[in-house]
Amino acid sequence: MYNTLLRATPDAALAGTAAPAAANGALAPAPAFLRLQHLGKSYGSGRQATSVLKDINLDIREHEFVAIVGFSGSGKTTLISLIAGLIQPDSGAVLLNGDPVTGPGPDRGVVFQSYSLMPWMTVRQNVALAVDQVFGNESAEARNARVEKYIEMVNLTPAMDKKPSELSGGMRQRVSVARALAASPDILLLDEPLSALDALTRGNLQDEIIRIWSQEQKTVILITNDVDEAIIMADRIIPLNPGPGATLGPEFRVGIERPRDRTQMNHSPEFKRLRKEVTEYLMKVGAAQGGAQDNVIALPGVLPNTSSEYQASLAPARPAAELPAPHLDRYVEFSRVSKVYPTKKGPVTVVEEFDLRIRKGEFISVIGHSGCGKSTVLSMMAGLNDTSEGVIVLDGREIATAGPDRGIVFQAPSLVPWLSAFDNVALGVAQVYPHASRAERHNIVEHYLNRVGLADSAGKKAYELSNGMKQRVGIARAFALSPKMLLLDEPFGMLDSLTRWDLQEVLMEVWRRTQLTAMMVTHDVDEAILLADRVVMMTNGPRARVGKVLEINLPRPRSRKSLLEHPDYYRLREELLDFLEHCGHG
Repeated sequence: MYNTLLRATPDAALAGTAAPAAANGALAPAPAFLRLQHLGKSYGSGRQATSVLKDINLDIREHEFVAIVGFSGSGKTTLISLIAGLIQPDSGAVLLNGDPVTGPGPDRGVVFQSYSLMPWMTVRQNVALAVDQVFGNESAEARNARVEKYIEMVNLTPAMDKKPSELSGGMRQRVSVARALAASPDILLLDEPLSALDALTRGNLQDEIIRIWSQEQKTVILITNDVDEAIIMADRIIPLNPGPGATLGPEFRVGIERPRDRTQMNHSPEFKRLRKEVTEYLMKVGAAQGGAQDNVIALPGVLPNTSSEYQASLAPARPAAELPAPHLDRYVEFSRVSKVYPTKKGPVTVVEEFDLRIRKGEFISVIGHSGCGKSTVLSMMAGLNDTSEGVIVLDGREIATAGPDRGIVFQAPSLVPWLSAFDNVALGVAQVYPHASRAERHNIVEHYLNRVGLADSAGKKAYELSNGMKQRVGIARAFALSPKMLLLDEPFGMLDSLTRWDLQEVLMEVWRRTQLTAMMVTHDVDEAILLADRVVMMTNGPRARVGKVLEINLPRPRSRKSLLEHPDYYRLREELLDFLEHCGHG
């Protein structure tokens, strides 16, 4: 199910066949089921007014599946809310079957990124809320049958009497989809419902939505920041360019026959062409938004107190013959590392005999499905989690506790909210450069904030920053420690594509200059290939271990554009997808 999407059955026009010819021989346009006409929306008033959407025009046919690729701050949720009738436009209109939309209604079902389930109610009761509201005139037996039908449709019948707290994130999102569908809407509006999920869960839910769209003959509008998701699911892809005054970009028609197999599409020239065109357009949009500063302050020539060179300078001089040879080929070594957690049912081995050697200056990506122990391995490397068996060695010393010789960037950056971006980075710098002058420490902080494009925001408090800017501070703070090892735990997983691509470029540029040894956990196949020298694929847990290691022999420096054009890229991508597919089924 993860790999193959069931065949969709909308009308012929949606499948790419020719529409009926008009009297003059031209193709007659299909009538618009949903029409957005000169739509505009602002927030605030007077001089404080901010234009979010400007002159949005779009026609959507009945039973069509449209993906709108939106980025943070582009107004995508505002657009969905206007179509749903949850808010009203300042100009223009939303027309459904020719009639203006003036408020919410059961003909439009909405699924947002954050599922709003009633925590004290079961799955059955949450879905029944919508059914009772829309079909209150039906018998209790008929309403119950309707509830059970849609719960079964999203494969949640065994969990029907569980509460949201007992469900995984993917299962909760299935409940949201079932609740939206149970009201029998004509249009299903999906506002990034899958963005926070792991690759396997996301793939399974994509399949569910396609199957439901096919069976129920719904019109679907999907907001997504994932180009591959848009190509796999949609008939058309339309970018929503960032605002203020966001507008729609050019449409890209998806002419790939259904069902669309994720692995097989790697061999499709049409998939490669479309993916390249959409990605390059979005990259062009990103470039227009501006990048990092070029005026970077030089780093002072002072060593961190965690470096081997600094520590050697404090020790009595030893003859060169007595100095241990550096272990460059096994700068980091995991030797038969296991992690066991106690549970009520007995001990559970999450990671078992994890073995890996990492060269000094190497960038390693670790990939696998949720629950395979990727983050557990990283946290043991960080010293935040003890090993149950085996040892981890960094630069000749066994890891026992956490320390500033390892810089960590988590998915949600843990900044001190009342401190400025500058002061958040300065906290770590003061710890590893206590012997440096105040001016030298100041220059180190400024250097890395400038490198990540935050020179103009150094004085802003952490709570005033966007998620992308907070993550930039986290990256700057980790690099400013000049650590022996950089650890990244899905640092871009919660960001939109535009921000994620930008920060990947920042990460590659700063890593190239520092040549730190780095280990990054990700579930994004393309991110793993773009950044790494080797990709470590972990088997599913429990008892997860290294399943396969893939060498990424692509030239550096890399860019997303050069990656898409390299002849080996899709071969490497297929190897990773095949491995994940195999794990997903076993």
